Amino acid sequence: MKKVLVFVLAISLLAMGSAYAGTRANCGCGLGSMVFDGQDGLMSQTAAATTNGTFGNQTFGISTGTLGCDRPANFVQNEKVNMFVAENMDNLAVDIAAGKGESLNTLADLIQMPTEKRPAFFTALQSNFDKVYPGTQVTHKDVIENIAKIVAQI
Repeated sequence: MKKVLVFVLAISLLAMGSAYAGTRANCGCGLGSMVFDGQDGLMSQTAAATTNGTFGNQTFGISTGTLGCDRPANFVQNEKVNMFVAENMDNLAVDIAAGKGESLNTLADLIQMPTEKRPAFFTALQSNFDKVYPGTQVTHKDVIENIAKIVAQI
């Protein structure tokens, strides 16, 4: 039993020593990562990861691009966007063709398009209408992917 305990202790010391060897970003982004920034020890990384996970702030940070997190460039996975476009395909097509409208404003809100970029966003969608809605058989997923491609160019 003593040999097993000594072995476990030795492995733990080696692991702790390697944790101090250099900077590690094992705990991702979030409040815990900000609070324990620059602390490379096993305990501080564990505390940062626990803080990130316990309070759910890592998810918030990723969604909003705050707390040291990068917001994903692609909004296709956003379920609200998927549902909205699926339920409003015709209205959205009319508004994109016009370059303005309630459904277009709602889409901009859902994808968190900054207010100052919305005129360029609306114009880009209007001038690329045939790319957003390439045919009558287009699905809401196709429309979202096509919009994402245009947003990436703005």
